[in-house]
Amino acid sequence: MALNYAEQWSPDLLEILMQGTLTSPFVTSNVRWLDAKTFHFTQMSTSGYKNHSRKGGWNTGTYDQKDLPYTLTHDRDVEFMVDKADVDETNATASIQNISRVFEQTWVVPETDALFFSKVAQAAQNTEVYHGSTATSAYTKAKVFGMLKAILAKGKLRRYKAQGSLIMYVRSEIMDALEQSTEFTRKIEMTQIAEGGMGIETRVTDIDGVPIMEVIDDERFYDAFDWNPKDGGFAPTGAVYKKTEDADIVKGKEYYTTSDEQSYSKVESPVKESLSTYYEKAPGSHKINVLIACGQTCKTVPKINSIYYFAPGTHTKGDGYLYQNRSFSDVFVFPNGRDGKIDSVYADVDTEEYTATEE
Repeated sequence: MALNYAEQWSPDLLEILMQGTLTSPFVTSNVRWLDAKTFHFTQMSTSGYKNHSRKGGWNTGTYDQKDLPYTLTHDRDVEFMVDKADVDETNATASIQNISRVFEQTWVVPETDALFFSKVAQAAQNTEVYHGSTATSAYTKAKVFGMLKAILAKGKLRRYKAQGSLIMYVRSEIMDALEQSTEFTRKIEMTQIAEGGMGIETRVTDIDGVPIMEVIDDERFYDAFDWNPKDGGFAPTGAVYKKTEDADIVKGKEYYTTSDEQSYSKVESPVKESLSTYYEKAPGSHKINVLIACGQTCKTVPKINSIYYFAPGTHTKGDGYLYQNRSFSDVFVFPNGRDGKIDSVYADVDTEEYTATEE
C-alpha cells in the first residue's frame, strides 16, 4: 500500500467519473427472509375453457402448482484498516470516509450492474428465441433502428412492452449509430442516472415506449464474470488455454496445439502420442450489445448489506480505523405466471470473444 507523505497534501480527492448504477429499478426488498438464504416462488397454471355440451355435464380442468426455490450465492466482503499515523500524515486524505466513498463508487456500483447484466444475459442465452450473437459493427446507422425494432418484436416481448415494463440497455457504439440514424426521429437526451452519487450522465431515449439506456462504462457489460480475480473485484471471464496431457484427452472434444510464440491451433480428436501435450480451451465471455430486462420478472434481491466502522481502540486489528463491508445478494429472472417459461428478457452479444492467456 503506497501513501503519499508529501509535505503539502490537498485534502480533496480527484473527482471519480464513474457511471452510476443503471439497474437500480430492479432492486427489490419485497422478500420475506425466514432465517435462510433461499426464498420460494409459487408457480401456478391452469387449463382453459372447453366447449360446453347442452346434453349436460361439465368439462374438467386441471391446475398445476409448483414450489420453485431461489438460493442466493453472491456473498461478498472486504475490510480496510487505516493506521492513525497514515490519517495524520496525509492530512486525513487516507481516511475511512474517503476509502469507503472510493470503494462504493469504483467497485460496489459497477458490480451491482455487472451481476445484473450477466445473470439476465445468461437467462436469455438459455432460452430459445431470446438471444443472439452479432458483430457490433453490424449495428450501422442505416440498420440500427430496424435491428432494435426487430429485437423488441422477439417472442413474447411485445406483451411486456405493452405493459411498459421493459428497459433496453445498449453499448455506446450502438447509441452512437442510433443518434446518427435517419430512420430514428426520437430525441436522445442526456440524463443523470446516479442516485446521490457522482455518476456521469448517460444518453437515454426510447423506441415504441421502451426506454433505451447507454452503458458507458462497458467493463460491466459482459455476459459472464470472474468474481474472484487475484486483485479482488470482478473481471470478464477470458478464454484460457489449459494444458492437458494425452492421458486426459476425451474423444470428440476440441483441443489445441501451440508454438513457442503461444499461437494456438485447433486440432480435433488428436491421436494420443507418448508424452504429447495439448491445450483445452475454456471459452471466454462476450461483451453485450443489447440487453432487455423486465421490471416485473427481473429482480436484484439483497439479503445482507452490512457496513461496520470501528474507531481506534474499539477493535484488535491495530492502532487505526477499521471499515468492514459485506454484501449478500443475487439476481433472478422469474418465469411468467402462465406456462412457467422465461419470455421477458433478451440478450444480443458481440461475436468477438474476450480472451486471456494462461501461461
